[in-house]
Amino acid sequence: MPYFLAFDAGTGSGRAVLFDDTGAEIAASGQEWWHATDPRYPGSMDFDTAGNWAALARCCREVIAASGIDPVEIRAVSATAMREAFVLHDASGAEIWACANVDARAGDEVRELKQAHPGLEAEIYARSGQTYALGALPRLAWLRRHAPETLDRARSLTMLSDWILYRLSGELTLEPSNGGTTGLLDLRTRAPLTGALETVGLPTDLFPRGVTTGEVIGRVHAAAAAETGLAPGTLVVAGGGDCQTGALGLGIVHEGDCAVLGGTFWQQVVNVPLSLTDPSMKLRINPHMVAGLNQAEAISFFTGAVMRWFRDAFGNGKGYAALEADSMAVPPGAHGIIPIFSDVMRYGDWFHAAPSLLNLSLDAAAAGPAAIFRALQENAAIVAHRNLEAVFALTGHRPERLVFAGGAAKSAHWSQILADVTGLTVVTPQVTEATAQGCASAAATGAGHFGSLAEAGGAWTRIERTFTPNTALRPLYDEAGARWAHAYAAQRQLVLDGTTTSMWQAPGI
Repeated sequence: MPYFLAFDAGTGSGRAVLFDDTGAEIAASGQEWWHATDPRYPGSMDFDTAGNWAALARCCREVIAASGIDPVEIRAVSATAMREAFVLHDASGAEIWACANVDARAGDEVRELKQAHPGLEAEIYARSGQTYALGALPRLAWLRRHAPETLDRARSLTMLSDWILYRLSGELTLEPSNGGTTGLLDLRTRAPLTGALETVGLPTDLFPRGVTTGEVIGRVHAAAAAETGLAPGTLVVAGGGDCQTGALGLGIVHEGDCAVLGGTFWQQVVNVPLSLTDPSMKLRINPHMVAGLNQAEAISFFTGAVMRWFRDAFGNGKGYAALEADSMAVPPGAHGIIPIFSDVMRYGDWFHAAPSLLNLSLDAAAAGPAAIFRALQENAAIVAHRNLEAVFALTGHRPERLVFAGGAAKSAHWSQILADVTGLTVVTPQVTEATAQGCASAAATGAGHFGSLAEAGGAWTRIERTFTPNTALRPLYDEAGARWAHAYAAQRQLVLDGTTTSMWQAPGI
């Protein structure tokens, strides 16, 4: 039987996951990680290429050992990763600098770019769907100022998914579903926006060979085989950004399809035509892996990380399942607790209030760990709902259902809350790790198992459960959402006043 392996370099963890030719998950291994801040540069978030590659290679060896299969049975491998993060390589291909996705060190550069080149950000957004918030251009400008020798040595820029494949095959490539999040690829043509780089005096030749998801780019070389346990010569296939591979794994391959991917961040995505733009600049528009489509996307920041923080800080040693079991006795509305963590998407003015919990009482039952845990789950659904409504307003289309996947979708309780808050039927797949499955289906496409990515996405999608919204709860959750929005606006103002510190803000805000 043929098998397909996916590497997944997420914000909060790195993993290897093995699938068979029916899309069933055979084995998985992961390691939690985080990304160091350079104390010299506030907002920085470095990516440790050596240490994190060692972690991914170890995960791969563990998966092969756990599965008991002969590595030669793995026909192809691919990689997916957090978007926006990128690696710079020198002329030999060696990594010389890398940052994680929400690296925010380039604040001064963003402000200077806006001052020196008025209108450039709007022009880039119109063509790429991206702002300076998470884009590569300000970070490259930061390197020109703070590490010019590194920028001078740089010959190639890869995204983390491309970088993993480089580690496996030695081939430097750039795939657009992830590469587009640099803000330097055209949404319609997928071509580099060299004019924007030229305008600000940055190198225009950093983009390696362009490839498409599902394309074979090389084979596993001997050194990588020794590190990972893979067989030398295994096909290496282009993957892409985690959100888009997740959509592929869920069968979100047609215009209007909608999904919520619940991981460290929550991404709300809707497939849109190539012609769609957002005049308000609140949403981001990304290249889809499937030809002829883009994706309108909104992001809820650190949703999964907030749950991890709460577990570690207030869980008294309990795991997520036990905390949720306690919270299920708390009535809907969680006694009016208002969590202040992620805001709705505001791509052109992107910052978050200080992490806070408002409207707590001194009643331990009404404001204890169980109530707060439920409030956090409800708030994640409220923010996702408001983000989705912004996308629906832009497209003029409201779907009848949404697909919920990722780690959060393992919770039937959370899935029902999402249905109740959004008023949409929520379906969850059998394989909740849709990002890895979508990546594996890309590998399978490259190996000839499928004729196209759209076929691959549809073939492996199996809905496990359906959650019908309880319409009686809509007024309660609509009112909770309105209170949250009013409170969040006040909390944002406290950040602007300098009274509190933003959970995260885009460079230059």
